[in-house]
Amino acid sequence: MSRHNPGNFADRLENAAKAKQALMESFRSKPDLNDPEVAARLAERKAAAEAREAREAAKREAKHAEIARLKAEKLAAAEAKAAKLREEAARKPAGRARLSSILASHQAMREARKGRA
Repeated sequence: MSRHNPGNFADRLENAAKAKQALMESFRSKPDLNDPEVAARLAERKAAAEAREAREAAKREAKHAEIARLKAEKLAAAEAKAAKLREEAARKPAGRARLSSILASHQAMREARKGRA
């Protein structure tokens, strides 16, 4: 047997009315915005929101600074590579001339040996 006795329809209507009345009383008993406690909580929430926004702005700024730093590093690396390539290009004709002079001196030495022998 069930111990729960839902009662009749009138009892259920009465219980529903009591629940609705309790809900209305809890709504009416809430303090309004002029209450000092409510104002303090709102001020606390506003301060927390401003602090959160400041942290997020600092994160965004740090992220942008990091991106700018990485771009600057890439640019510096590209410029260093370009300078190295320019330097190598400038050395190549001098290296070729030096190589040709060495080859010419070796050729002269071979010819001189052939002439002596």
